Amino acid sequence: MVVKDSIKRPLIFAYYVTGHGFGHATRVVEVARHLILAGHDVHVVTGAPDYVFTTEIQSPRLFLRKVLLDCGAVQADALTVDRLASLEKYSETAVAPREFILATEVEWLKSIKADLVVSDVVPVACRAAADAGIRSVCVTNFSWDFIYAEYVMAAGHNHRTIVWQIAEDYSHCEFLIRLPGYCPMPAFRDAIDVPLVVRRLHKSREEVRKELGIKEDVKIVILNFGGQPAGWSLKEEYLPHGWLCLVCGASDNMDLPPNFIKLAKDTYTPDVIAASDCMLGKIGYGTVSEALAYKIPFVFVRRDYFNEEPFLRNMLEFYQGGVEMIRRDLLTGHWRPYLERAVSLKPCYDYGINGGEVAAQILQNTASGKNYTSDKLSGARRLRDAIVLGYQLQRVPGRDLSIPDWYANAENELGLRTGSPTAEMNDDCFQMHSRSEDIEILQGDVLGLSDTMSFLKNLSELDVVLDSGKSTEKRQMREQKAAAGLFNWEEDIFVARAPGRLDVMGGIADYSGSLVLQMPTREACHVAIQKIHPTKQRLWKHAQARQNAKGQGPTPVLQIVSYGSELSNRGPTFDMDLSDFMDGGQPMSYEKARSYFARDPSQRWAAYIAGTILVLMKELGIHFENSISMLVSSAVPEGKGVSSSASVEVATMSAVAAAHGLNIEPRDLALLCQKVENHVVGAPCGVMDQMTSACGEANRLLAMICQPAEVLGLVDIPNHIRFWGIDSGIRHSVGGADYGSVRIGAFMGRKIIKSFASELLSKSCANGVTSDDLEEDGVELLETEASLDYLCNLSPHRYEALYVKQLPEIVLGETFVKKYADHSDPVTVIDKKRNYGLRAATRHPIYENFRVKAFKALLTSATSDDQLTALGELMYQCHYSYSACQLGSDGTDRLVQLVQEMQHSKISRSAEGTLYGAKITGGGSGGTVCVVGRNCLKSSEQIFQIQQKYKGATGYLPIIFEGSSPGAGKFGHLRIRRRLQSKSN
Repeated sequence: MVVKDSIKRPLIFAYYVTGHGFGHATRVVEVARHLILAGHDVHVVTGAPDYVFTTEIQSPRLFLRKVLLDCGAVQADALTVDRLASLEKYSETAVAPREFILATEVEWLKSIKADLVVSDVVPVACRAAADAGIRSVCVTNFSWDFIYAEYVMAAGHNHRTIVWQIAEDYSHCEFLIRLPGYCPMPAFRDAIDVPLVVRRLHKSREEVRKELGIKEDVKIVILNFGGQPAGWSLKEEYLPHGWLCLVCGASDNMDLPPNFIKLAKDTYTPDVIAASDCMLGKIGYGTVSEALAYKIPFVFVRRDYFNEEPFLRNMLEFYQGGVEMIRRDLLTGHWRPYLERAVSLKPCYDYGINGGEVAAQILQNTASGKNYTSDKLSGARRLRDAIVLGYQLQRVPGRDLSIPDWYANAENELGLRTGSPTAEMNDDCFQMHSRSEDIEILQGDVLGLSDTMSFLKNLSELDVVLDSGKSTEKRQMREQKAAAGLFNWEEDIFVARAPGRLDVMGGIADYSGSLVLQMPTREACHVAIQKIHPTKQRLWKHAQARQNAKGQGPTPVLQIVSYGSELSNRGPTFDMDLSDFMDGGQPMSYEKARSYFARDPSQRWAAYIAGTILVLMKELGIHFENSISMLVSSAVPEGKGVSSSASVEVATMSAVAAAHGLNIEPRDLALLCQKVENHVVGAPCGVMDQMTSACGEANRLLAMICQPAEVLGLVDIPNHIRFWGIDSGIRHSVGGADYGSVRIGAFMGRKIIKSFASELLSKSCANGVTSDDLEEDGVELLETEASLDYLCNLSPHRYEALYVKQLPEIVLGETFVKKYADHSDPVTVIDKKRNYGLRAATRHPIYENFRVKAFKALLTSATSDDQLTALGELMYQCHYSYSACQLGSDGTDRLVQLVQEMQHSKISRSAEGTLYGAKITGGGSGGTVCVVGRNCLKSSEQIFQIQQKYKGATGYLPIIFEGSSPGAGKFGHLRIRRRLQSKSN
């Protein structure tokens, strides 16, 4: 059907196409085709090749203008997005020449007398349209402010303004024509949903196969990675017997086996997709929409750091059309189990695929004067005070963004609070007797912890899910299916639990040897593990296929299921042969381990878990001769600055130790877990997180001097004092560039201090006498400072009196290395081309150590308003010291400001106050704020008010962390067994 045209004259459309991939250009083709069929002129501004448009549209009303106004996401290869390169390329393409671009586009739009500007989804096109006095509309399933928002974390504070500028540009757009599989796009005021935009078919399945010389009974897989498989080695044995593979985008010099066929670069891929039995590729709008439209099963491999993907993936799987392949199996050729699984699927998408026609009608109506907009505030206003970082904005309850129903359903099924089935801890839901019939506790005690009861109940139901056929339900999670086949129920299972931590005081000073005060959170990670002989392990199909291919019989395999993957861009499962940890008869080096886990970013999370096994092998000489199956379920939210990684590491190592009869003291276990994070994961964290998770106790502060990990004891929290955590919604990562650069700056500062102290000593020795300055300072002190092991052992007054003037505010890495060679930190590397904020990074731990000591002393002082005021003031000072180190964030600053406003309000002053202080926690750059106040109902009410005010300002409803729970050492472990007779229930 052609778009109805009641317009007397042809309309002129200026259609801008983003530079990211062919998928955008192909859907623009379909919309433009319908506009041209209705008699209108379409000027396409694109960087895509002409044939993409001219193959489908042969009309004098199509005008192609070759201009690239944005770059999309820069990919290092077909599956890897380079976040920093993407931002730098966008700056080069769209930011630096912005004024020239705007002037040029305004002049061009006026010259063609455009009636409407359409963008998919070039930000500057909307602003240029506004400057030219022309209406604009966007047609897309994602926007670049959402995609780039996570990337700014990799760049630190650099490029952050890119997100704001893009949001502001989009806000000039009148409304959004929103395609299925969409992401949150808060920069737009109004959205009109349309069906899938899919290119039409030109030839039948039979015609395509006849042209290719392929019989009807031959199975075909089309390899479609966006034209980027160059350099891959494809082998005949990758395919099941009798199959053929059609390769899109192969380079001219690419040699292919006889069962692989190279498609021409200008092949009309919709026809070939529809003629195939399944598709193997990466997820994008074009591939997903065509797979759904033509009911072709899609075997997909995840990309890292492209935030559009989870939404399309969930839609694909909702309609039973997707199978996920592990990247390792893609590159090593273990394709068979995935392809055979794919052809057994029955994709069930039965909705409209005429989105191009519907969108064209809306665009025509808009260009002729119809108004589709409401009076909502623009996105630039709503994004002014918050960056959409990663998936945090839509992962928690209370958000007011438009999320697809199927995405919200997935979130509800996994648990609203954190995306974990064990997140809801309701004592009334899971009474002991309700699961005692299914799970027998052979050793250990649940300590009355309702989240542990919930986890055990979940375990007891896994085999019921598998045996009852529930796995066929549409919304049954992939991770639940994988977990259902994980354990052998005739063998013992060991369960360990480790909480996150709320950083009350100490934070990033831990790596400089500071005293820290940390409280275990109520939220915790549970790990269930089974050590089992390889002949009894229930292997997943692809793992079984890998073993069969080796022809060695059953060998020890590690299999991991991690709950919560549906709400983050990572795979739900990981498996490896334990022999992969060996290198020449010895455990592999940590450097090789980092490379091993970094090969597939969607499975990089496994380094935190599997890394515990390698550390035990290397540090304690443990030999693992049996297979290991693990289920990881964490209610500690990721990226909130409450040590989700430490809780996973500690819970995992505790479970592994229990299953293998290892008696490791909690302190030693924490130090081993730090090695996992420092050396296997590659995150330069201190040890306080792991120590708190392992050694902490409920409702008490763990006092520890991090030199490296000397526990001073547990500090009781006075009954009248309470601590809360409030999440800013801004994703924190200790692996981020900001945290690492501040750590490097602190170690540089220590090196300069030691060097200057040595110089003063040398001068003294050379002269044979002590100058007046040295007499005052003391030779012994200088000797100590010349061999300073931890920066926090330097007192603030010595720092101010002698060393502060020796420290530059900023130093270039190359300049420092030339003079001092190295900074003597084993877990970070100096970037010679980077500037480091040295003085602030050095000053923070020296003063923080003093603040923590004062804080600890105040906790045991007499109860008074002055006590609380002083505690709060120390926290405020810590917060602003973080900011001086460039580790602050807009969100955490806003939360601290809200606490201050509440503290100094007239009501609080008249009632002697209830909230007294707040500070950013952990590694900074987002994450959670810790608040101190009176332990009373009024304080809880004020925390709730701050939560609502923050939501009103940013659109994000913070998670509140309150309560505490025991550390892993206090919990110990459970040895359990499933009662087999309950299967018949």
